Amino acid sequence: MSSTERRERERARRHQLIITAARELAEAEGWDAVTTRRLAQRVAYSQPVLYNHFKGKDAIVGAVAVEGFDDLAAALRRARRTAGSPREALRAVGRAYLDFAVARPALYAAMFVRETDIPFAQEAQQDPPAAPRAAFEELAAVAGPEDGRDAEVDAEVIWSALHGLAVLARSGRIPPLRQRERLDALVERFAPDAAGRRKASAGQDGSGTAGAGGT
Repeated sequence: MSSTERRERERARRHQLIITAARELAEAEGWDAVTTRRLAQRVAYSQPVLYNHFKGKDAIVGAVAVEGFDDLAAALRRARRTAGSPREALRAVGRAYLDFAVARPALYAAMFVRETDIPFAQEAQQDPPAAPRAAFEELAAVAGPEDGRDAEVDAEVIWSALHGLAVLARSGRIPPLRQRERLDALVERFAPDAAGRRKASAGQDGSGTAGAGGT
């Protein structure tokens, strides 16, 4: 191994060590406790070394967030692949998302609550990192609309709903114990067979188009 390769490997190791230390400190004490001074103490490097890797705390939080999206994408992928049907895949992915938010609150905050310069929207001047896109694509994979809707738009609505449920339940705005019922309601609206079931129900109750318009 050349000296250049050794330096690059050591730099990558320090980089990851800083991210891991920030993530662990945030989960233990919250993001307010994460400062460059405390991180320097935890990783046994000087603050100038930290600034050689990151411009400041916001950049560190962003790096933690990108790593979190890798974890979230993996969790959603496992849930989707182990489900037995498209409907159960949506339910499993939704449950995995909510479980992730509960189990890793500081990490979730870095990803979705705190300000970040990570580009998400397609309209952004920068391309989004692969990890956030991979997590979003897991939601798009279970959206599966059957009535002509755009799968990506449905995925955005599902994501928005899951995020709202996670944040509102954590803050006590809605009772956390009813998350299963809320997830059931989300599945009923967005499961791949939802449109067909609504049409069949309308036909069975004799209401037809007029009845559907009156709901």
